[in-house]
Parts: sequence; C-alpha cells; structure tokens
Amino acid sequence: MSAELISILVLVVVFVIATTRSINMGALAFAAAYGVGELVADFDADKIFAGFPGDLFVVLVGVTYLFAIARANGTTDWLVHASIRLVRGRVVLIPWVMFVLTGALTAIGAVSPAAVAIVAPIALSFAARYQISPLLMGAMVVHGAQGGGFSPISIYGTIVNGIVEREKLPGNEIALFLASLVVNLVIAAVVFVLFGGLKLRNDESVTETVSVSASSPVSSSASSSASSAVSSAGSASSSAGAGADAKSAPEGRGADLEKDREEDLEQDREKNREKDREKGRSAEAEDDTTRLNPARTATLAALVALVVAVLAFDLDAGLTSITLAVLLSTCWPADSRNAVTQIAWPTVLLICGVLTYVGVLDEMGTIDWAGEGVSDIGVPLLSAVLLCYIGALVSAFASSVGIMGALIPLAVPFLAQGEIGAVGMVAALAVSATVVDVSPFSTNGALVLAAAPGVDRERFFRQLMMYGGIVVAVVPAVVWLALVVPGWG
Repeated sequence: MSAELISILVLVVVFVIATTRSINMGALAFAAAYGVGELVADFDADKIFAGFPGDLFVVLVGVTYLFAIARANGTTDWLVHASIRLVRGRVVLIPWVMFVLTGALTAIGAVSPAAVAIVAPIALSFAARYQISPLLMGAMVVHGAQGGGFSPISIYGTIVNGIVEREKLPGNEIALFLASLVVNLVIAAVVFVLFGGLKLRNDESVTETVSVSASSPVSSSASSSASSAVSSAGSASSSAGAGADAKSAPEGRGADLEKDREEDLEQDREKNREKDREKGRSAEAEDDTTRLNPARTATLAALVALVVAVLAFDLDAGLTSITLAVLLSTCWPADSRNAVTQIAWPTVLLICGVLTYVGVLDEMGTIDWAGEGVSDIGVPLLSAVLLCYIGALVSAFASSVGIMGALIPLAVPFLAQGEIGAVGMVAALAVSATVVDVSPFSTNGALVLAAAPGVDRERFFRQLMMYGGIVVAVVPAVVWLALVVPGWG
C-alpha cells in the first residue's frame, strides 16, 4: 500500500472516530499528523509543524475574542432585543427577523453554533407561542447563520479565504459571501412557503405582547405600590387589633404583647420593602438590556471598525480583531474579564489540527496524487459534483469546518488544470459543506432540537433528519449547476 493511500485512509479514520466518539477532530488530526509524518513519511517535528496555520490561528482567536467581549458586556443581548422589537407589526415577520439576526451575528464574527445557541431558544419560544412550525423556525435560524457565515470577517469566511490564499488559488471574498447568502436565502424562502409562513399573514399582531413586556417596569411599580398599600392597610388593621388586645390584657402583659406585635409588623414591612426592591432591580435589569451604554456603544463601533478595516483598507482581520478586543478590555476590564475563556478554542483546535495534517499530506505529495486521481475520471464536471456531494454527506455527520479544510486542498491539483473555475468551485464546496448543518446530527441541528419547547422530540428529530436528507440530496447539485457549470472564476 502506498504512503499516499495510507495518509488518506488515516484521514477517513479521523473523520469516523471524531463523528462516532465525540472527540475533537483537530486533536485527532494533530495525532495523525505526528503518526503519519514520523512513521510513514519519516518527517521530523519541524517539517510537521510547517503546516500549522499561524495566520488562521490569529484570525480565529481574534474574532472570537472580540465577539466574546460583545457577549459579555451585553451587546449581543441588545442586538437580540432590538431585532425582536422589529416584529411589533406582524407575526409573519418573526421568522425573517430570526434569519437576519443569526446572519448578522455570524457575519460579524460569531461561530455559527454560538449564534444558533443565542437565537434558537428565543426563536422557538416565539414559534410555540404563535403556532409557527418549529421546523420552519429552526431552519430559518440555521440557514440565517450559514447565510452570514462567509462574510470576509466571519469564521468560515476567514478559514476558506485563508486556505485559498495558502493554496495560491484565485479567490473572491465577496463572491464567496454572496454565494452562501443567496443560496441560504433562497432555501429559507422555499421553506417559509412550504411550511406555512404565508399563513402567518392572517395571524394576530405581537404589538400587544411586546408593549406589555416593554411596560413591565411600570407594571412592577404599580404592583409594588398596590402591595405597599395592602401592607399598610394590613398594618393599620393589625395595630388596631393589637391595641384592643392590649386594653383587655393586664398592664404588663399588654405592653409585652404590644411590643411583640410591633416587632412582627416591622419584620413584615421589611419583607415587603425587600420584595419591592427586588422587583425594582429585576425591572431595571430587564430594561437595561434594551439600552446602549458606553461599553455597548464602543463594542458596536469596534465591530463596524473591523468591517471597514478589512474591506476598505485590506488589514488583517485577526490582528485587527485582537487590537480592538484589547482596547475594549482595557477600558472595561470587568466586562471582559472572562472573555478569553469564551474564545472558540474547540474550533481553533479543530481547524489548526486538520490543516496541520493537510500540510503533512501536501509535503508527502498526497494532494497531487489525489488530484491526479480525480482528474483521471476524465470528466471535470463529474469530478466537481462528486466532491460537492462528498462534502455535503460527510458534513451532515461531521464538522463542516473540518471537511472544508480537507476538501479544498484536495481539489487544488484538479482546479490547477484550469477546466473548472476556482472561485465557483470553492464557493460550491463551501456551500455544500455548510448548508446541511440543519441535520440533527450536526451541532446546529442538535441545538435547534434541544431548544424547541413543547414538541414531540422524536417526531421533530425525524423531521429534521428528513429535511437534512433532502438538503444533502438536492443542494450540491443545484450549487454545482449554478456555480461550477458556468465556470465562475
């Protein structure tokens, strides 16, 4: 058996173990890089480490660090509340607001599962309240996250663009972003129509619910005042009763009873005052999530500055993100104290491990060997659609980031022939590998399944599985027709 074939079989084993044993694929890939590099290719440690993606490491750490600060100081909560306020008009807008919200979060740097974890509980609670299909709402959340997932400053976008640059392929960051956005937007529109979204136009408005929630501090104050009035009335009545008892009792005993009752009444009044203070604090906290304070304003400005720096001035997204995160941490250290622990370290480990192993494959000549094997099929378009289906099928059960990190380099020799447009092929691979994340076996699909209240879990699981199967069967062929066949790039 050739060394090249052994290295590819080891990569398959890494995917299988990571999927079936819930082990981080990046850690497995580091171990595989060491084992294959030392035992099969006779590489030393320096040659193995040569494939470590230091630039992507900085991007992943920097972007997720900045987003962790935004989550810690309440900026993401403010964005959620601001988006929810947009549904004051009609219930029909709720699914689209959730689509836009998750797309915005991933576009500015949130890891896709993190954005889904933030929005899915809110979205599916709305679905339960207004009799919206949970499958519709869950699909809108996941496709929204993937729609924004390939912006130039997003996690997926920086990973794919970094791989394209490392492999010296023609790239187009905006084309990649728009391809994913348009595909997911079209899928969301189809799902919206098929699963009863149009019927929501005749449903009740949510204005009343939102306004009641918004006026909760006033309601709490009124409730507190009423409670105080009742307490005062009760105190007066008790005092009167206490006076009567004191008169009928012997003089010494009556004084003691009067004193005891006064102490009891004072304790009751203190309890009521504490309850009022607690309600006031709760109302203030609830209202605080809807307001922009200096820290949140600065964080929003930092996110805008990141977009401008990357798109307008072509600055490095990772170094810019870390710089902005450090500035925010310096100004508001209390909000940012735990942000470092919230960096997406599992994702950092995953992508760095997989790309380090791919670097070993490249040094061994496995990439060229596999590319020649794909080329030997003789029909470039057939090879391209097979790669798209492999990416979709594996990603439905394993890591989207991992499969993108492996498939794009494997397609390099195939793309180098010039018969297939590199920009269209990379976009098709990226979309095929991520659009299937609605599958319940993926992290996003599992989050949607877990967040749905009041549903039959087994039935909902089957619905997600069937929907994910349809996406796997249909979308790779569609993106191949739309992006690869015309020869984009």
